[in-house]
Amino acid sequence: MSLFNIFEIAGSAMSAQSVRLNTTASNLANAETVGTTEETTYRARQPVFAAMLKAMHGESEATGAGVRVLGITEDQATLQQRYAPDNPLANAEGYVFMPNVNPVDEMVNMISASRSYQNNVEVLNTSKQMLLATLRLGQ
Repeated sequence: MSLFNIFEIAGSAMSAQSVRLNTTASNLANAETVGTTEETTYRARQPVFAAMLKAMHGESEATGAGVRVLGITEDQATLQQRYAPDNPLANAEGYVFMPNVNPVDEMVNMISASRSYQNNVEVLNTSKQMLLATLRLGQ
């Protein structure tokens, strides 16, 4: 594996963590929204990641080449019903549906994604410094 591949791998990981941060922000923004039915109520979303593998030219073994986002899934856990007959979105029985977003879990997810992003920035910086040091060897 070339040292240049590290830039591709870390870059794809940073892109994936950016999607994770955006999804978490969306979940937190909709944590207190209400819906009239289960179908119209916001559900927590999570990105699904997959490792991209690429075979080197002339080699039979695969080497890692990054991360990609396969898609974003919705959590199918049951939604909480809250009795609020004065709410304009309440159904005929006076209930509104609350999203299945747990703010504590989302904050943990946000911190984890942020740290992963920061780690990949450090990988890029360290790789750059190593390449520059390698170039200076010939001087």
